[in-house]
Amino acid sequence: MSGPIFRAKDFKKLNVEHYRRPKMIAKSLRLILCLGALGIAAPMLAACATTTDSTNANDNDPYEGANRAIFHFNDQVDTHFALPVAQAYVDVFPQPARNGVHNFLSNLDRPITFVNDVLQGQATPAAQTFGRFTINSTIGIGGLFDVAADMGIPNHDSDFGQTLGIYGVDEGPYIVLPFLGPRPPRDIAGDVIDIFFDPLTYITWRSSRWYSVGREGMELLDLRAANIDTIATIKKTSVDYYATMRSLYRQHRNSLMHKDEPDTQPLPDF
Repeated sequence: MSGPIFRAKDFKKLNVEHYRRPKMIAKSLRLILCLGALGIAAPMLAACATTTDSTNANDNDPYEGANRAIFHFNDQVDTHFALPVAQAYVDVFPQPARNGVHNFLSNLDRPITFVNDVLQGQATPAAQTFGRFTINSTIGIGGLFDVAADMGIPNHDSDFGQTLGIYGVDEGPYIVLPFLGPRPPRDIAGDVIDIFFDPLTYITWRSSRWYSVGREGMELLDLRAANIDTIATIKKTSVDYYATMRSLYRQHRNSLMHKDEPDTQPLPDF
């Protein structure tokens, strides 16, 4: 018996890359972890062909045993810590307040998206990203209100891992890291570079390290709270939760590289 068929569009909000772009203490920890993983994965990344068959990519999990063990560890952390905190957050704070937090955090990431849009040669998305950041940072009171959306300016995300993929760099072997989740070599490299694309990396002020930790924690909380029902459904209906999440992750990343073109390929029955 298999669960419902999920496609990349079902993965729109769900992103298993649990921690993103910290600064100071949190960002330094991320950089150390990513650089350590990159040291292991770099030779594999360099050896990757510029293109691969999608069928072979689905089988490209040479460290599956270790990945499953780390995935189980991450799932236990999520079940016993992240999920209860996220559920409490949803129960205590009304939707408008949570929307404001999400809008603010999303606006902080627009400079990274803008740089990657430019690197990808995407003039229209780059202009939209610049417009969203300018409007929401001013009229939207620092990004708390998504005024740009009301004006019809669409939102999108872009990162350097995606940029590498668009230029033909293969993701490399599938890797799952503790706390960080899925991190193929291409996305590890992308995470490292995106740290340097964040303007806040170069700005220090009194108590800025606490801001960095707070930002990182709130990004995780916002992401987990937005996907409580989605993840619960996937866990409940998946015959193999690990394999389902692996496929969803790859579909999601692939959809980003193809600029959200319709994904008509269903997940295999496990």
